Amino acid sequence: MKTKLLGAISAIALLAACSHNPPANTGGAGGMANTNSGPSTGSVVPGSQEDLVANVGDRVFYELNSSTLTDAGQATLSKQADWLAKYPNVSIQIAGNCDDRGTEEFNLALGQRRANAAKDFLQAKGVSSSRITTISYGKDRPTALGDDEQAWSQNRNAITSVKSGPGV
Repeated sequence: MKTKLLGAISAIALLAACSHNPPANTGGAGGMANTNSGPSTGSVVPGSQEDLVANVGDRVFYELNSSTLTDAGQATLSKQADWLAKYPNVSIQIAGNCDDRGTEEFNLALGQRRANAAKDFLQAKGVSSSRITTISYGKDRPTALGDDEQAWSQNRNAITSVKSGPGV
């Protein structure tokens, strides 16, 4: 009896977890995800992580084995720089990520180059380096599961997270 009840609860939890549909990456491997240039809605706190995701975009994507920013990535980072100019008390962390191919050492180094590329771009746009930290997770924190190009392209990214500021 307990096993059936536990199984039923697990099934409900699994269905609930699967019911969320993340935003689609419409730009392919070099595109942007989580971008919406419209105004904030609901209870989004200006200058918060939710504001960044909803109104600017929190990630840029890279080609295979590359840390070179795409045009779409540069556009997203330009929006992030403008957003950060509006919220001078906000500090961010940029996490570089890779798909699951390659060695741990290679992917950690590539993830760091990706995070640094995003940081360098933001600094060139006027964001103070004291407001930006970077980290590489290599292949340890995939955002998409799977062993196909669709999943791999989503995992080749740099993700910007708000570390301090309004609503944090």
